[in-house]
Amino acid sequence: MKKIEAIIRPGKLDNVKNALGTLGVNGLTVTQVIGCGKQKGNTQVYRGVEYTIHLIPKVKIEVVIIDKDVDKVIQVITKEARTGEIGDGKIFVSEIENVYTIRTGDSGEKAL
Repeated sequence: MKKIEAIIRPGKLDNVKNALGTLGVNGLTVTQVIGCGKQKGNTQVYRGVEYTIHLIPKVKIEVVIIDKDVDKVIQVITKEARTGEIGDGKIFVSEIENVYTIRTGDSGEKAL
């Protein structure tokens, strides 16, 4: 099993969530986060005063899936989250040793 964490623009969340649903990805966790990368923040003007925002609001999506679905999920997230500009985000893939359903006691792929 693999855990996919995707940091994306907040405005792309619905597109990604709906596309993952069509793949049969039912369980996901969404967290509002702030951070910076190559974008290094942006400059805005408020009441005539220019200021720089160093940490940009993003959304982190986490899903745990079976190994054979990894490439499909990454392709869907990439397609739906891409704008072509700096700040589109990152996708991280990590190994999951096991997963358990608290209510039923199921484990492994059966728990997904």
